[in-house]
Amino acid sequence: MPRKSRSALAADFIRASYDAENAFREAAALAVRTLRKSPFGDDPGGRCLSLIALRLHSSPRRRAREVARPLALRVLFGAGRAVVFAHVAFILATLLCLSIFRTANPGATTLMAYRSIADGWTVVPPRFVPLAKIPKLTKTMTVRVEDGNFYEHHGIEPAAIKNAYRLNKSLRTPLYGGSTITMQTARTIFLIPEKSYARKYVEAIIALEMEAVLGKDRILELYFNYAEWGKGVFGIEAASRKHYKRGVASLTRDQAIRLVTLLSSPIRFSPYNFGRNGILISRYAYLTKRWGDPPPEPPAPEPSGPIGG
Repeated sequence: MPRKSRSALAADFIRASYDAENAFREAAALAVRTLRKSPFGDDPGGRCLSLIALRLHSSPRRRAREVARPLALRVLFGAGRAVVFAHVAFILATLLCLSIFRTANPGATTLMAYRSIADGWTVVPPRFVPLAKIPKLTKTMTVRVEDGNFYEHHGIEPAAIKNAYRLNKSLRTPLYGGSTITMQTARTIFLIPEKSYARKYVEAIIALEMEAVLGKDRILELYFNYAEWGKGVFGIEAASRKHYKRGVASLTRDQAIRLVTLLSSPIRFSPYNFGRNGILISRYAYLTKRWGDPPPEPPAPEPSGPIGG
């Protein structure tokens, strides 16, 4: 058989491609017509293939429309689709994790990994303690100073965030966050400790998901068990044993107050040296005044007069 020239081979290739494309379009159109006639048939696999065929069948025309758009508009649409896709993927991934965390406890958190890898700290394995075994007074004090409206809001408090934004703007640095306990838990489990408005935005998304999936008590339980309480120390039980050599259920009132006070700045200070920080001093004074050990009762007056008959 004589060998064909390059031009003849190119013509055959173009003709074959054209014929294949026409055949594919006809097959896709047939699948689409079948799908429209019987969208709820007994063949789910066939329906999925028909939907894929519809997508591919319309892709040449869709591509032609996209090419006709201005470059700036195409870039804008592409960026918009990428943003939407990233949001959907992130939300689905976190929802999957949260559905597991409804009944299972995280073996580790993103913050633990960050402290171990980026900061080089030795992370103490957390000691999980159920919420019911944490003293009621400790829970009350923590909710009051960290998030007084914890049981009223739905994960975020716009007023607190707005106030934090104003303070940060005046200070010219993102120092305050206005985070609820739910947002703090979201940050501890899923994010890294880099202060930025982008992280705050992601934090708010996760907080809303946590409220919808976990509920208040489970969020509070995860908070107490995974909150950062020192360099490499996570959870109130681990912090209690590190600083006081006893479990949280055995702490005195003053010891519990000191641990709750420390939540505001657990990396720089310990329960014994936070007297150098004004904010921590104020927190400790407030907690002590409100829930400190009651003063001892005065001794009973001695009876006056002669004893006996």
